[in-house]
Amino acid sequence: MRLATYNAELTAQGPGLALQALMRGSDPSQLAAAQVLTTLNADVILLTGIDFDLRGQTLASFAAKITGPPYPYLLALRPNTGVATGLDLDGNGRFGEPRDAMAYGRFAGQAGMAVLSRLPIDTAQIRDFSGFLWQDLPHNLAPVGTPAMQRLSTSGHYEVPIILPDGHRLRLLAYYATPPVFDGPEDRNGRRNHDETAFWLRLLTGQLPIPPPEPPFALLGQSNLDPVDGEGLPDAMQALLRLPLLQDPEPRGQNASPDMGHLGDSALDTALYPNTGGLRVEVVLPSRELTVTAAGVMRPLPDDPFAAVLTQASRHWPVWVDLMLP
Repeated sequence: MRLATYNAELTAQGPGLALQALMRGSDPSQLAAAQVLTTLNADVILLTGIDFDLRGQTLASFAAKITGPPYPYLLALRPNTGVATGLDLDGNGRFGEPRDAMAYGRFAGQAGMAVLSRLPIDTAQIRDFSGFLWQDLPHNLAPVGTPAMQRLSTSGHYEVPIILPDGHRLRLLAYYATPPVFDGPEDRNGRRNHDETAFWLRLLTGQLPIPPPEPPFALLGQSNLDPVDGEGLPDAMQALLRLPLLQDPEPRGQNASPDMGHLGDSALDTALYPNTGGLRVEVVLPSRELTVTAAGVMRPLPDDPFAAVLTQASRHWPVWVDLMLP
């Protein structure tokens, strides 16, 4: 079973615009992203950076452009992005702006996440933690003055059970965190980003009033938190990668171009940012009961013709792990 996460950057500046482009079929980056997932050929994909709509049309339209074995099971839950709070969260004297939302968004549902699966999803057993309040996280780093109603999740934290061929479940622990930048000296985004990863630490170690997930499970998604490089507070990710309940297969890409001043192994990078360089901002971490047979970052050498397709699709590269199912 191939499990993957990928930010295809299927987001636009207004509601429905990404869907309109998909329906026209004329956006080169969207077409390239579909080609990437066709080549990836994963059984289950967590897609980040896709705009949410109530009927799931954006997700369905994109899934239809992926050739090969279809993805009959699609899931997109409403993210926190763009959800109005009625407060002036950034303190600029104006209300209803993107930074005043529960999580940054020009409109409700911008840049959410979704699951595409060739195996059935146990929708009755999904657990959506996206309403969890930031102040309720033990040892949280929320800045002084953070409103009590502020949710922790940027896009969301989900537990999504996938029904395996033998009837057992593989539980996906999915999330898409805020980048730890675009804020001021209070480091609000950096603190929130840290705590979005720390949520899983607290859940998995029984520190929340929520039962931990039943194994086997796999934690995956866009952490936006490199364990050694970048502007984030890396101790949460470092602790997650060391957690005995999980295993880090250390997926690697072929094109390992080192960045000056970076300490991390560039072969582990999953995204390339213009002013920052390569960072490891996506993870797939299976629970220790699972057998990993292979893992990688789809980042071929520059002379590979497919490298141009990946570059056109997104700043991110797919991260995949192959599992031997029990």
